[in-house]
Amino acid sequence: MAAPEAWRARSCWFCEVAAATTMEATSREAAPAKSSASGPNAPPALFELCGRAVSAHMGVLESGVWALPGPILQSILPLLNIYYLERIEETALKKGLSTQAIWRRLWDELMKTRPSSLESVTCWRAKFMEAFFSHVLRGTIDVSSDRRLCDQRFSPLLHSSRHVRQLTICNMLQGATELVAEPNRRVLETLASSLHTLKFRHLLFSDVAAQQSLRQLLHQLIHHGAVNQVSLYSWPVPESALFILILTMSAGFWQPGPGGPPCRLCGEASRGRAPSREEGSLLLGSRRPRRDAAERCAAALMATRRKSEAKQMPRAAPSTRVTRRSTQESLTSGGTDPKRELYPPATSHEAPGTKRPPSAPAATSSASASSSTSSSKRAPASSTPQPKPLKRFKRAAGKKGARTRQGSGAESEDLYDFVFIVAGEKEDGEEMEIGEVACGALDGSDPSCLGLPALEASQRFRSISTLELFTVPLSTEAALTLCHLLSSWVSLESLTLSYNGLGSNIFRLLDSLRALSGQAGCRLRALHLSDLFSPLPILELTRAIVRALPLLRVLSIRVDHPSQRDNPAVPGNAGPPSHIVGDEEIPENCLEQLEMGFPRGAQPAPLLCSVLKASGSLQQLSLDSATFASPQDFGRVLQTLKEYNLSLKRLSFHDMNLADCQSEVLFLLQNLTLQEITFSFCRLFEKRPAQFLPEMVAAMKGNSTLKGLRLPGNRLGNAGLLALADVFSEDSSSSLCQLDISSNCIKPDGLLEFAKRLERWGRGAFGHLRLFQNWLDQDAVTAREAIRRLRATCHVVSDSWDSSQAFADYVSTM
Repeated sequence: MAAPEAWRARSCWFCEVAAATTMEATSREAAPAKSSASGPNAPPALFELCGRAVSAHMGVLESGVWALPGPILQSILPLLNIYYLERIEETALKKGLSTQAIWRRLWDELMKTRPSSLESVTCWRAKFMEAFFSHVLRGTIDVSSDRRLCDQRFSPLLHSSRHVRQLTICNMLQGATELVAEPNRRVLETLASSLHTLKFRHLLFSDVAAQQSLRQLLHQLIHHGAVNQVSLYSWPVPESALFILILTMSAGFWQPGPGGPPCRLCGEASRGRAPSREEGSLLLGSRRPRRDAAERCAAALMATRRKSEAKQMPRAAPSTRVTRRSTQESLTSGGTDPKRELYPPATSHEAPGTKRPPSAPAATSSASASSSTSSSKRAPASSTPQPKPLKRFKRAAGKKGARTRQGSGAESEDLYDFVFIVAGEKEDGEEMEIGEVACGALDGSDPSCLGLPALEASQRFRSISTLELFTVPLSTEAALTLCHLLSSWVSLESLTLSYNGLGSNIFRLLDSLRALSGQAGCRLRALHLSDLFSPLPILELTRAIVRALPLLRVLSIRVDHPSQRDNPAVPGNAGPPSHIVGDEEIPENCLEQLEMGFPRGAQPAPLLCSVLKASGSLQQLSLDSATFASPQDFGRVLQTLKEYNLSLKRLSFHDMNLADCQSEVLFLLQNLTLQEITFSFCRLFEKRPAQFLPEMVAAMKGNSTLKGLRLPGNRLGNAGLLALADVFSEDSSSSLCQLDISSNCIKPDGLLEFAKRLERWGRGAFGHLRLFQNWLDQDAVTAREAIRRLRATCHVVSDSWDSSQAFADYVSTM
């Protein structure tokens, strides 16, 4: 009896509350109700009026509403604003109620965007609140415009921040300044524990204040937070200072900007204990001014002329050479100790107990000046090579901001200076061109020879595990920065470099990856690399990567156009360094997934076979646009797979002409280790279809291990589809459960006959059938009937494709 009495009491309480608030609500709704009584919308019901009144007074009635019975609560949920709807979620679940439909309706009405068809939304509440947070942060939504978004008792940013898993920063770093402001400190603290992915899209040039805000934001979200992935998208003209700031902070290095307050979390973390190697204090740098784009362009244009003139002019006296010391003295008000610049004394933001590296003894300014002078006058041949001198070029006259930085202004580019690579003097006295660095310089043995301080001399904070760069062109200095950081980035697990214009910098990348692989605790297991051009043929590049990273598990590599090495007629093509490309055998590696996208031209089968032989753990192989000199070469590749890759489960071919390789295709279909095979746009049935189709069906009927077959874009047609139906006959031992016949010119009558044959054989449900982009619109009634019959035996995935419009688009582009 206790439960019914409690239910009755709560119901009476609701009626009392409703009665107490109905008069006020009715007076507000009277005029609209009277005017709408004769319209298409009926006046609000009494229960709805009471529910709205309760929703408006949730600040007082919240605990009582939570205790309401499920049927009453279910009717009140759609009337609550997003803040109370989010707070009542746990109580609703305990009563067997779901709010997903309400959040989906809020998404459709307020966000007014449709999620991608490829996206599977598991929680509409989290998706809505995450998007709501981003809109409020950027100022693209007015919370006062809708009563469901406005409530003076709640902060929109703070309330939605707990649901943010992914944050995107766009354009001129909008939102960074707001997040680091003192009123939003709790918001930032919540983001530090909830945010996992940080994305940058379409960045533009930003001012110093915005970069300082971003510096503090990254420090809290990465170094003291849970962000493990940083992605950069579509940055056509990267700003060097900003790009290097993001990279270095992602790698775990931190130094407050000029005038910035000390980090409160750093002080709390270091109080009472010694700092660890993973929680470093400072990012040390040479503090030289930043070169702008005009200066770099001028340097590149002048490099060739200086190189030719250097051969004709006598070698300059040592006193007239431009050195790092003389350059810094000309840019600062007074001389300073270069070692003091490289290892500055502890400041207020330095973690207590931080020890100075033993290679940085304290020295006075005068002593260092005399030492620098004496070392410039005499340089014994057996002495250790000194850092390369810095070349400076005058800025364009009248350029805004082209002035000497002094005092605290010289510290605004500390992170940039830490990894800035400077060209120096060659041993023979000639000056190097901008960006000209020996390919073997980044082997991890002595990074100081590039003008970079050794990373081992600095301590680090927490760093991310996934770095993605999509369509971000990397200049020489940016590429060298990335390579220098990669050489010791042991926490990095996945690296994606997509269309970054690496060019010859790929050699430096390979050297840095080799150095990273030699580090204890290296976690890099996935590498995705794609570009328009490559100085190395794709198979040689793959061999070099596999040799540099033998512990790699996933490798995806794509090159769209042939490299210059593929054309021996190109002048000045000296080829890659010998330590990168060699004839030695590839050691056994741990590759489990290999995806390769080839440019035009025949590929050497022996090189591909050598990679496959060394990849005994390979489980998935994908070849896109691969071309071989003859079907025999393709057969050698398949034979290598059969002999050396016994763990291979999935094999995919895309955009390959296999019309002359029908015997090789049959060889694959008879392989009893493969579970999934894809022939996508491979022109399989272009030749001898009447003879090849029965042979193909017979091979599949005898294969009991093949689970999936994908044949999109092979012009199968109605006749081919009906022949393929025999795979599911009663005398077949096939266990095929996934079939993809998209883009195969299939008509409704052929699909209907295919469905009838499956019904006749009484074959049980075999899984998924994909029918995208076929000619099913030619007879919609027959197509619907065929799909209805097919759904009795399998899960059908199709679309409403307009074949006539697609054909018109194809003709218009011819």
